[in-house]
Amino acid sequence: MRIGLLGGSFNPAHSGHRSISLAALTALNLDEVWWLVSPGNPLKEGAVDMAPFQARFASAVKIARHAPIRVTAIERRLGTRFTVDTVTTLAHLYPKKQFIWLMGSDNLAQFHLWRGWRRIAGHVPIAVIARPGYEKHARAAPAMGWLRRFVHPAYHAQDWTRWRLPALVLLRFRPDDTSATRLRKVDPAWQNRFLDASPPPDHSGAVRAPSP
Repeated sequence: MRIGLLGGSFNPAHSGHRSISLAALTALNLDEVWWLVSPGNPLKEGAVDMAPFQARFASAVKIARHAPIRVTAIERRLGTRFTVDTVTTLAHLYPKKQFIWLMGSDNLAQFHLWRGWRRIAGHVPIAVIARPGYEKHARAAPAMGWLRRFVHPAYHAQDWTRWRLPALVLLRFRPDDTSATRLRKVDPAWQNRFLDASPPPDHSGAVRAPSP
């Protein structure tokens, strides 16, 4: 199976997450996209507006309905806080699946701050999806200075399983400028709608739980 991995806080999940996932499914010829709801983003530690995991997970399940998207708490089950640990562990747990990491261009702009970011690129190909207002910063990012030599053209995106690592592809879809930050400003108490949801099992999924 060809799996796209989209990690994040999902604080809350929104239409932008869904639209880039569905677009990536087609552009990369994926079987599924897994949303890895982070127990806690190391780059956002101490954020006063970070909702409890249960609310963020429940919002992701709602947004992912009726799509080939699995919402998973697998990082919480594995106890991994950093993406480099998550992708290396997933490769061992699911040797018959092929993974590609999905990220917005806003994340590429700060990718050099991620622990072991070069190791991440050495374990999985990366698809960077343009987000309005971030593309210029992403292309000038410190990590891009190193990754630029490994960029593949977007018209070869479906060939990603045959690429030698590191490998990067830059994708552009119809923009969805929905922002979790703006949603929180409009509705600061959004999480209250989801806190009564049943807490997810340790490796729950919106479709079915990923299993080795």
